[in-house]
Amino acid sequence: MLTLCVVLFLLLPASSLGNNCSEHCKACGGPERNQCLQCLPGFTLHDNVCVDIDECGTDLGKCPDNTYCINTHSTYECRSCDRACMGCMGSGPARCKKCAPGYRSSNLKCLDIDECSEEVLPCSDINALCVNTEGSFQCTCAPGFTLKGTVCVRNQTPVGEEPGLFDDLQDDEVEVLKQMFFGVILCALATLAAKGDMMFTSMFIGAVAAMVGYWLSDKSDQLLGSFLRGR
Repeated sequence: MLTLCVVLFLLLPASSLGNNCSEHCKACGGPERNQCLQCLPGFTLHDNVCVDIDECGTDLGKCPDNTYCINTHSTYECRSCDRACMGCMGSGPARCKKCAPGYRSSNLKCLDIDECSEEVLPCSDINALCVNTEGSFQCTCAPGFTLKGTVCVRNQTPVGEEPGLFDDLQDDEVEVLKQMFFGVILCALATLAAKGDMMFTSMFIGAVAAMVGYWLSDKSDQLLGSFLRGR
């Protein structure tokens, strides 16, 4: 039977070898769609009709890891999975076979994990700030600090420029000083109203007590260093 088909194929006129055949036919017995005898690559003969081969549904579609197969006219394409996936069955984070690192399954989708909001902070350096990124996170140094190796180090004062005594005061510390200052003023005014000439003595004692109490807390080292430098 095979020999007879080969002989018949060889005896076909030149016009039947694709010139007057229907679409997708390489050889035919006539111009009609159901008169195909041989199909073009990517098609298979079924009841004398050339039908597109779905390579993705057969072993013909060979796609590498982390890609998925898309059948096209006479061939197929391999397209990349979503970045949230490790292997997939189609496009998008809802077609993942498994979630990639930095993602977790939620409502049948692989969604980004916000590492910065986790209970255990990912940045080990207390002077670093966590910034969430797609699938991961970054640790950046807080303002006033620079990354040296793996540690955030406080920026150094330029050579020849000594830091001022009040340069590193925080907002809450400034507020405390304001309250102390106003307290001294009120005390002085009260003394002036009661005794008159004791105003300056009261102001002096109140101011000295307030300043000594503040600087002996957590600024004593800076005050001593400034004093020794003659500041």
